[in-house]
Amino acid sequence: MATRLLHIEYNVGRTGAVTPVAHLEPVLLAGTVVKRASVHNANFIADMDLRLGDTVYIEKGGEIIPKITSVEFSKRPLDSQPIIYPHECPVCGTPLVRQEGEAAHYCPNERGCPPQIKARLEHFIQRRAMNIEGLGERTIEQLYEQGLVRTVADLYKLSYEQIFALEGFKELSTQNLLAGIDQSRQAPFEQVLFGLGIRYVGRTVADKLARHFRSIDGLAAASLEELVAVPEIGERIAQSVRDYFSNPEHCQLIEELRLAGLQLESTVADTPLESAALEGKSFVVSGVFSQWGRDEIKEVIARHGGKVVSAISAKLDYLLAGDKMGPAKRQKAEALGVPILSEDEFMRLIGKEA
Repeated sequence: MATRLLHIEYNVGRTGAVTPVAHLEPVLLAGTVVKRASVHNANFIADMDLRLGDTVYIEKGGEIIPKITSVEFSKRPLDSQPIIYPHECPVCGTPLVRQEGEAAHYCPNERGCPPQIKARLEHFIQRRAMNIEGLGERTIEQLYEQGLVRTVADLYKLSYEQIFALEGFKELSTQNLLAGIDQSRQAPFEQVLFGLGIRYVGRTVADKLARHFRSIDGLAAASLEELVAVPEIGERIAQSVRDYFSNPEHCQLIEELRLAGLQLESTVADTPLESAALEGKSFVVSGVFSQWGRDEIKEVIARHGGKVVSAISAKLDYLLAGDKMGPAKRQKAEALGVPILSEDEFMRLIGKEA
């Protein structure tokens, strides 16, 4: 579907990454009106030779996300000029940086760039992190604009009077928000770790790090080699964790959260071993199983000494295949010579009757 590129908007995320978004002449595509499309980064814009006013072709990637696929150069305006990617943050004006090997540009003004600060707060309060009920994007905006909150630790310093004075808050809603903030103090360590918003540390990685190092202090003291030794923690994640804890401002934030009473140690018990039948063996689990749910079968693997990884590689020991497994994983395992186990074969492997 063809439409016209009107202008490029540059959005700043919680990590400081500056993401360009194309604004388009509205066009009907696959049943919805499309006005915006992703253009990823400066490399994408340069490689596509995108220019304002261009006629571009768009499609929905995965039938969901609109993306620009090509330019109709024959319709390009004669006076068009190449798009100059900004050298400064579009919000705070700080010079952007581009790390070696990365396509994205970043605003390094972590403490003073408003969209970064607000996005970190929104990340911290979400359901998979601290799950603070009664606190949403609109309230975060008010708290920020009134200078009440600049870091996630500031949420735990809010008073009844400060919240009650916010637009839209009455006695009950104020009490509910204070109760939600207080309840979040009981969120387990892995949720706190995820909520900190360390680059590349999603919820699954946060769970793995919390289980391995057991506390924020243990994680902060870990060397790059110790981090990389954790299953599925590569050098990029490890370096990001080291960079985070080497920043004195982040260490100060951790101490403020400690004083606020957040859980900074893991209370998850180590998985008890039933046997060593799978010791040293790695598994990718895919599909639907009759005996267990997906998470349950991963626990079974751990209880017998094995480990579950996310990607199929030549180093993988087994692909555990349930019903309705996608053909791509099977094809990749077969191409790499990775053994494929059925549920019955897996049960025999751990000494259970099928």
